[in-house]
Amino acid sequence: MGAGGWNWNDAWIFVSAVIAERLERDRALHAALPVTGATLADLLAAADFLHQSVPSREDLEESVRRLAGAGLITVEDDMVEVAPAGEQLWRTRPFSGLSSAVMTLQTQLNRVAEPGWAEWDLSEQAYSSALREYIHRLADGR
Repeated sequence: MGAGGWNWNDAWIFVSAVIAERLERDRALHAALPVTGATLADLLAAADFLHQSVPSREDLEESVRRLAGAGLITVEDDMVEVAPAGEQLWRTRPFSGLSSAVMTLQTQLNRVAEPGWAEWDLSEQAYSSALREYIHRLADGR
């Protein structure tokens, strides 16, 4: 396994999905709500937190397709979840702080998995809606 075809954006989106899903899981458990995964707005927020920028629609779509196709995340409509294989990858990564998590994960991805391809389209409307929700949260201080 591991031909080395993963890029930095793939690792960035994967780490963002892990962070977003964990935050949403904690929020749901504390509110006694069902755990449903992270929304695209949650993913954009985590990506911005990690890299002080928001991925473009095209970059997000490409990385989600590759990660979902490799079985590391699942995505349905605007909900993203880390799949069991992704959980395993995250748990077995060499430990590093968040500042180097993306680089560490890119190296780990290239060692253990090959990019896949899943049919998933992120419309401009869905992306814009997620971005607006994220910006609204920022304005509200959430």
